[in-house]
Amino acid sequence: MTKTTISPGMQQYLAIKENYPDAFLLFRMGDFYELFYDDAVKAAQILEIGLTSRNKNAENPIPMAGVPHHSAQQYIDILVEMGHKVAIAEQMEDPKQAIGVVKREVVQVITPGTVVDSSIPNTANNFLVAVDFMGQDYGLAYMDLATGEFFVTNLDSFASVCSEILNLQAKEVVLGFSLSAEEEERCVKQYQWLLSYETDLIDETDLIVDTLTTIEVQASKRLLSYVHKTQMRELSHLQKVVHYEVKDYLQMSYATKNSLDLVANARTGKKHGSLYWLLDETKTAMGMRLLKAWIDRPLLHHEQILERQNIIQVFLDAFIERVDLSDSLKGVYDIERLTSRVSFGKVNPKDLLQLAQTLSKIPTIKSILQSFRSKHLDKLVKDLDPLPELAHLLSSAINPDAPATISEGDIIKTGFDERLDHYRLVMKEGTSWIADLEAREREASGINNLKIDYNRKDGYYFHVTNSHLDLVPEHFFRKATLKNSERYGTTELAKIEGQMLEAREESANLEYDIFLRIRSQVEAYIGRLQALAKAIATIDVLQSLATVAENNHYVRPIFNSTRDIIVENGRHAVVEKVMGTQEYIPNSIDLQAGKTIQLITGPNMSGKSTYMRQLALTVIMAQMGSYVAADQVKMPIFDAIFTRIGAADDLISGQSTFMVEMMEANHAIQRASKHSLILFDELGRGTATYDGMALAQSIIEYIHDYVGAKTLFATHYHELTELSRKLKHLENVHVTTLEKDGDVTFLHKISQGPADKSYGIHVAKIAGLPASLLQRADTILSHLEDQSHAILHPEAEDSALVEAQPASQQLSLFTEESAVRESLVQELAQLDPLNMTPLEAMAALISLKQKL
Repeated sequence: MTKTTISPGMQQYLAIKENYPDAFLLFRMGDFYELFYDDAVKAAQILEIGLTSRNKNAENPIPMAGVPHHSAQQYIDILVEMGHKVAIAEQMEDPKQAIGVVKREVVQVITPGTVVDSSIPNTANNFLVAVDFMGQDYGLAYMDLATGEFFVTNLDSFASVCSEILNLQAKEVVLGFSLSAEEEERCVKQYQWLLSYETDLIDETDLIVDTLTTIEVQASKRLLSYVHKTQMRELSHLQKVVHYEVKDYLQMSYATKNSLDLVANARTGKKHGSLYWLLDETKTAMGMRLLKAWIDRPLLHHEQILERQNIIQVFLDAFIERVDLSDSLKGVYDIERLTSRVSFGKVNPKDLLQLAQTLSKIPTIKSILQSFRSKHLDKLVKDLDPLPELAHLLSSAINPDAPATISEGDIIKTGFDERLDHYRLVMKEGTSWIADLEAREREASGINNLKIDYNRKDGYYFHVTNSHLDLVPEHFFRKATLKNSERYGTTELAKIEGQMLEAREESANLEYDIFLRIRSQVEAYIGRLQALAKAIATIDVLQSLATVAENNHYVRPIFNSTRDIIVENGRHAVVEKVMGTQEYIPNSIDLQAGKTIQLITGPNMSGKSTYMRQLALTVIMAQMGSYVAADQVKMPIFDAIFTRIGAADDLISGQSTFMVEMMEANHAIQRASKHSLILFDELGRGTATYDGMALAQSIIEYIHDYVGAKTLFATHYHELTELSRKLKHLENVHVTTLEKDGDVTFLHKISQGPADKSYGIHVAKIAGLPASLLQRADTILSHLEDQSHAILHPEAEDSALVEAQPASQQLSLFTEESAVRESLVQELAQLDPLNMTPLEAMAALISLKQKL
């Protein structure tokens, strides 16, 4: 259907829709936002609203659906939450005064990355990211439109870009360049990003600082251009862009953070069971966001860590004052987000009352901090700006019982504005004036049922029935004639009416104008309010860490430059918290005297992974300034943590567990330094036994000889424990077990030395496999171990043959120095033990022995 065959109103709709093809267009028509064509069909299904049509009798009726304008926000939120964009077209003129079609324009485009005013409660950051590319470098800028935070950095690969965006948990990414089909599919399908493309760069802006690189400036301008195009207004709350380097913080990939359950439990996606859940004793929304940021980016500089530790210690040393401080934060509202509502022009009287209440608490918070009498709190005290002028303005202007909307009146306090007070007095006194006038005229006229009424058409009038018309005074003048009565007015009644109607109308207009003036005055304080919000958030996080440290008996870690790790009776802080009243078995870690690698052996389910994660969480907590779960901790400051813990197929990109395993191992080996921490759990288990063992050994040797990072390497390949004889920086530890009468108890305790055997069959027993199956497995295991022993440790009758051969010709499955005859090597390489029956495996081993 062409534009020429449809109404002017629909032509207007289609013209606007052309500019927003990827958004649901909400087209304001009276009291409804209407959607048409495909938008209507899709929205009706998503929002579960009725689908009707326009021009029902036409050959091709236009699908139509609508939502009431007063409740549109909840529908917008649903669409945006599902990853869609929504363009809002408003009526730009009064329909009663419009000539022809009412003028309409899009006033805002709401997208997943630009949500500010949502009906869905959420205190977390919502980051919008822009990425640009130039030469070999990527510029990445991100912003939270609800708080005004704005950051930019420079990255060297698209993989690093993806990892950073995943860490930010951004839902929308604005690109200034095209992706390959494969990259775009991964971003949309696997990462579930909404990709938006922005071709323009914003012109001059004072938000861009001079110290940025060219690509960083480009990414920042790209982001600002997109924000201004979608929001269509100047946003005074946006802060100047802050440059950061990923390398300035403890580096961890998204996969590492996910495997360590830092901000969410990887298995449930919920906060419960994460480090964030453990450490969150914050009292404000601002503190919650900052705590998550600290967990996400632990520090590298000792002075900064020490500054946080010192404040936590001050709070720990004064229990009563700290409790008072925590209590004083409970009534503090999210002023960081309130500034965006001011900037967007969406702040309401309730918001300003919350701001006033928050400002009223600042002197108390400041006084409590001063009561600690510590120089370590001086900066926090200084940063607590009570904004006395703004606090006075709000407390004197806003009625404590003001409604949430600005259209109902009763917003401004009596006594704040003389004119408004006069109008209110007129409205209040006018009622008594009318009552007095009615009583006087009734007595003077002798009309005992004379009364004053009101309607919109005639205003105020005297109501006189036909039976009393002969008593009507001369100064009455007729206003209307009814069947059984007449309506009269007087000069005095008209004067009172004029004053009351003027007061009613002017009062509403004046109150609205006063509110807008106050809102404008608040906007001038946005910068100071944002600085205050940061100070409150910092105080909140530090008191939270102190509270958690005291409740869980954490200790202050000590940092060294010797690269020694000493953890006495360390605990996995989150597991300990989840266990509650159950006893947690602590473990010590000692990597000093030149030791860099611990090879950890022991049965599955015995606690190897927990032991490794325990160290990682200890490092993260320590470097974010927190106290840690142990009796004592001495450690270096790490520059990065690399992990490979747990099996995970990357099915969307077609990568197996083993491929992901090797990619993560390569990422660690290529990027780790001697100041890094590497945690590898059961590396090599995704392929054939000897392949896996060979790779595991070569990786250990490479880390030992070339990387030098502190490394915990858990393995089920017991043969690798022999490496301690030739790698001087490697030591064996194992998880101890108690074996009695054929039953095994895992003690979850780490001890020196290698494990003497595997307990896979015992784990299978715990899992409940049938007894006959377990007995058969035990028999097969015995045969395989005997055959393996025969090859590695020949019997006496064969020993002379082995000893007679040169050392270079002795068979070794685990060292590169082996000089086995080519035929034996080829035959061994062709064996696939995982796909052989026990008898086939035994036969192959016997054949190899005989040939040897």
